[in-house]
Amino acid sequence: MILQENQTFNHQFKVDDRIYSGFISVFDDRNALHTDEEFAKNKGFQSKVMHGNILNGFLSYFIGELLPTEDVMILSQSINFKNPVYLDDVLHFEAILTDQSEAVRVNTFAFKFINAALKTVASGKIQIKEF
Repeated sequence: MILQENQTFNHQFKVDDRIYSGFISVFDDRNALHTDEEFAKNKGFQSKVMHGNILNGFLSYFIGELLPTEDVMILSQSINFKNPVYLDDVLHFEAILTDQSEAVRVNTFAFKFINAALKTVASGKIQIKEF
């Protein structure tokens, strides 16, 4: 297996306007919390809250582009959203390989996204299979 238990991966992602607008353009999710500044502020947020599934896109990038092999596929993932993400937030991503089954070539990562204020905005697990 190419990956090693306790191996750690780090990356920075920025939720810029290209990503935000692209998400809306592709998925047409125009919920007011994500698109209406005043609505979001009236609900107690600083600004429009970015779509949580943008972070799922970052997870896809991690598996598809940051791992040292292309011979993998996602089997499952879970994500817990803890704090809002706003436009232009820079997120530190960290994933640690926590469990490895060589017999079936399955790897499980624990991951988290942390904002510039050092608050965890999301965390979870993602399981992949190596071919």
